Amino acid sequence: MDAAWAAAPVDDPAARIEAWATAFRSWALSHPEGFRLIYGDPVPGYRPPEGGAAPDAARRVCTGITALAAAAWPHAERRYRDSDFEWSDFDPGLLDKVRPAFPGLPPAAVALALRIWSHLHGLVSLEVYGHMQRQALSPEKLFREELSQLIHSFVLAPRS
Repeated sequence: MDAAWAAAPVDDPAARIEAWATAFRSWALSHPEGFRLIYGDPVPGYRPPEGGAAPDAARRVCTGITALAAAAWPHAERRYRDSDFEWSDFDPGLLDKVRPAFPGLPPAAVALALRIWSHLHGLVSLEVYGHMQRQALSPEKLFREELSQLIHSFVLAPRS
C-alpha cells in the first residue's frame, strides 16, 4: 500500500486514494488469512505485547488511511468543515498515531479518515469472508463504484 501510494502522482489525490485502496483490496484478497488475523474478531481479553510487527503495521495502516484523508482534505474541507467533531470524540491511542504525523489536520479530517476506512474495509471484509461473492458477480466492479462514489464525496474526480 505504501508503494502504491508513493507511485501515484503527488498532485492527484484521487489517484493516490485509488492506488492505496486498490492495493489494500489486492493484499487482502491475496492474503485472506493475514487479513482475518489482523481484522477478524478479537480474542476476548487478549492484549498484544508491546513492540513488534503488529503495532507497527497498525500504525502504518492508521497513518496511511489518514494520509488519504489529508490528501483529500483541501478539496473536501468545504463540504466537511462545519462538522461538529472535536478531538475528544476520538480515542487517545488513535490521536497519538495521527496527530504527530498530520499536525495540521482538524478533527473533521480524522473523522473523514475513519469514513474512508469503514467504506474500504467494509466491502473488502465482505469479500474476504466470502459474503460478497454470493451477492455480486463482480465484487471488483462494486468495489470500484464504491471507491468512485467515495472519491466524489470528497469533491474529487476519480481517475477511472
